[in-house]
Amino acid sequence: MRILVVCGAGASSTFVAQRLRRAAADAGLEWDASAGMENSVSAGGHDLVLVGPHLADRVDAIRDAAAAPVALLPEDVFSDRDGARTLAFARSILIDVTTTPKGTS
Repeated sequence: MRILVVCGAGASSTFVAQRLRRAAADAGLEWDASAGMENSVSAGGHDLVLVGPHLADRVDAIRDAAAAPVALLPEDVFSDRDGARTLAFARSILIDVTTTPKGTS
C-alpha cells in the first residue's frame, strides 16, 4: 500500500507520513507513506492520497488530479502523536472504497 500525505509545503505532511508509516509497521502492515505537496499527486503511483486539513479548499482539485482515492484528514491529525488514529482513518477510507459499489458513492 502506497500512501501520499499532502500538505502545502511538504513539511507537516512529513510528520504525519512518518507516524503513519510507524503505526502501520507496528500493526504488521507493509505500507509506505510519503509526504508531498499538491503537485506530487499527478505523478501517481499511490493507492491513497491523504490531504492536510488546511488544504480543504483544494481537495476537489486534488481529487481531479489523483488516480487514487483522496480523503481530507481530520483537523486534529497533527496531534496524533503515534499515528494510530491516522492509520485507522486510512483503513476506513480504503474499506469504504473497496466495499462501495461503483456509481453509488
